[in-house]
Amino acid sequence: METVNLANAPIDYLPILIQLVVAVGFGVGTIIITHMIGPKVKTENKLSSFESGVEVKGNARQPFSIKYFVVAILFVIFDIEVIFMYPWAVNFREFGMQGLIEMFVFMGILLLGFIYIIKKKALDWD
Repeated sequence: METVNLANAPIDYLPILIQLVVAVGFGVGTIIITHMIGPKVKTENKLSSFESGVEVKGNARQPFSIKYFVVAILFVIFDIEVIFMYPWAVNFREFGMQGLIEMFVFMGILLLGFIYIIKKKALDWD
């Protein structure tokens, strides 16, 4: 019977360390280089606040409805759930009837969540 050596030597982590150094170096280097070679003209126009083509008027800390965040979060949740269907569609033939039943259960849970959101009127703007 063969013996398996499960001890990791520090040399085994060298590729990970190199990749980490390259990634951090690229990020920091890019920031430094763009700061050094980028334009430095500071005018009143460039230093003023700008949002979606509209000049800012008043205080930026005005309260607004949480509905914007709720709709955004719901969109992300349902969008991610739809993304889970792509691997299933690619491997549909391999999963057979069991895979089809599991996807129907998944879609049923997704539909129940959507019905719950509609009943709670989370998507109503009034």
